[in-house]
Amino acid sequence: MEFKSLDEKIDHARSLKKPPPDLETDFRDLLKRGIGSDKVYLTYRDPNQIRTDITYREFYEYVLDTVRFYQSKGLEPGDKIATISHNHWHTVVQYFAAWFCGLVVVPVNLDEDDNRISYILKKAEVKLALVREEYLKRIRDIVKVDEDFSEIELIKCSEDISCFLEPPGGLVESDLDFDIDIESEALIVFTSGTTGEPKGVVLSQRNLLEDARAIAQWYNIDVQTKMMCVLPIHHVNGTVVTMITPFYAGGSTVLNQKFSAGEFFKITEEEQVNMVSVVPTLLQYLTSHYTDKEPPQIHHFKHVICGAGPLTVQVAKNFEEKFEIPIIHGYGLSETTCYSCFIPVNQPKEEHQKWMRDFGYPSIGIPVPANEMDIQDEYGNSISEGERGEIVIRGVNVMKGYFDERKANKKAFKYGWFRSGDEGFLKRDDQGNPYFFITGRLKELIIRGGTNLAPLEIDEVINKAPGVKAGIAVGFENDWYGEEVGAFVQLEEGVEEDAKVILEYCQQQLPFSKAPKVIVFGEELPVTSTGKYQRLKVEHLFEQWKEIQFRKGLSSK
Repeated sequence: MEFKSLDEKIDHARSLKKPPPDLETDFRDLLKRGIGSDKVYLTYRDPNQIRTDITYREFYEYVLDTVRFYQSKGLEPGDKIATISHNHWHTVVQYFAAWFCGLVVVPVNLDEDDNRISYILKKAEVKLALVREEYLKRIRDIVKVDEDFSEIELIKCSEDISCFLEPPGGLVESDLDFDIDIESEALIVFTSGTTGEPKGVVLSQRNLLEDARAIAQWYNIDVQTKMMCVLPIHHVNGTVVTMITPFYAGGSTVLNQKFSAGEFFKITEEEQVNMVSVVPTLLQYLTSHYTDKEPPQIHHFKHVICGAGPLTVQVAKNFEEKFEIPIIHGYGLSETTCYSCFIPVNQPKEEHQKWMRDFGYPSIGIPVPANEMDIQDEYGNSISEGERGEIVIRGVNVMKGYFDERKANKKAFKYGWFRSGDEGFLKRDDQGNPYFFITGRLKELIIRGGTNLAPLEIDEVINKAPGVKAGIAVGFENDWYGEEVGAFVQLEEGVEEDAKVILEYCQQQLPFSKAPKVIVFGEELPVTSTGKYQRLKVEHLFEQWKEIQFRKGLSSK
C-alpha cells in the first residue's frame, strides 16, 4: 500500500478494517455518571496500610474543585501539566480533572535522573507542575538552574488536598463547556529507553477510553469487579488498566502507594480484590517471598494480568503452581496506549498451560478488538506462521505519534502500521486464532558471528539453572564474534557463587553458540520502574572478556 505522506501512514495505523462501535462517552460524560453515586470507586492504602475510601460522588466533586483550580491558573484546553508524585489518590483526581477540561497530563517518573526530568518538562512545554511536598526541593533545584523554565509554575501538594485548590465555590454551567472532543490529546508518556533522550508518546482521550473498553470487555469487568493497582500510575499500565478501566465499567479499584510482597495477598483478601495487574518482576518477588511458606488462602482472586516486561516460562510456571492463580499474559506498549493482546480468560487448564509453556515462550495472546496485529519483515511484508519478524500493530488504540519527533514518527509508521521494535512470531490454534509470542527487542538481539540470537530464549535457560533466582542474557562486545553471550545472575538466598555449575547447565541445554560463556553475579537485575530489563546497563561489566576467543569449555567470574 502506497502512502503520500506521514499523516496518511499514521491515519492508516490508527484505523481498523472493522472499526468498533462508536464510543458513547468521553471523560466528561464518564465523570458525570458518578454525580449521585455513593459506591466506592477508589480505596487508597498508604505504606502504613491506612485506608481512604472515595465514592464516585466524592470523586466527581474533587474533580470539579480541581478543574476550578486549573481555570484559576489560566490553563486552557491543550495546555500541558506535569504530575510529580508517587501513587496517591490525589494524582488520580488531577488526571481526571485535566481530561474533564481538555488539559494534557505529563506524568514524571521520579526514578529518572535530574537531567531527564529537566528534558521532559522542557520538551513537553509544561506550564504547571503538581509536585508532592517531599519532592518539591528536588524539582525546584532542577528548575532554578535553567532559565528555560521561566514559564513553569510549581504547585506543592500535601496530604490535605485543599492545599492547592481555590476556596470552596461551585462551577456554573457555562464553566463546563470546554472546546474539546474525543480526539483531544490527553496524555504524553515519555518512554524510558536505555539510550538516547526519551520520546513523548501522545495519547488522545479516544486512545485511553478505547483501550479501557477493550480491557473491560476481555475480562468481563463490570460494576461488581474490584481491581487493584500496585504498579506506578506514571505509566500507562497502572493508569489505564487499574484506574481508567474500572471507572469506565463502574467498578472499584484499590490503589497502593507501593508494592509489598508481604502485604500483597493480605490486602487482596481484606479488600476482596478480583484481579491485579502486575509485571513479571513482581511475580518473582511473590514466589520468592513464599518459598518456605504455605501459600495464602485466596477466595475472591480470579487471576493476575501480567505484561509490560519479559515473562519467562519458568517464572510463570513457578507462580501458577505455587498459588494456583492463572496468569493472563498480555502485551502492549505506551505507543498502543497499553494492552494490544491477551491470553483468553477462563481457558481449560490444559489449553492455558499449552500456550504458556509449550512453545519456548509464554504466548502474549490474541489481539484485542481495539487493534490488529501482524508479524512483518523489514519491508512491511507479512511473513509465515512460525517465522520470526517484527510485531506490528494498527488500531484505535495506536498513539497520535511521538511529540515533536518527525524523524521518529517516520520510522515508527514506515509501512502504515506501528512498528513495535519487538521480534516475535505467531502460531494459530485449531480455530485459526493467531497466538502471538515475543522473543525480544530487535535492538537487543545478540548478533554473534552474523547470527541473530534472541535474549529471551537464553533467559529461559538461565532462569532454570541451579541456584539462580533470576538472570538475563547480555550481549557484549567481542573481537572474535562481534558479540558474545554473557549472563547477569542474581542467586537464591544462601547459595554460593559457582559460575561453573550455571555454565555447565546452560551449555547442556543450549548450542554452544547461544550458551553464556561468562557469568557476572549481582544483587539485583537492572529493570525500569515497569519491570523491563535494561541489559545495556550491565553490558560494561563484561568488558574484560572483549579480546577472548571462547571455545567449548568454561569461563566465569
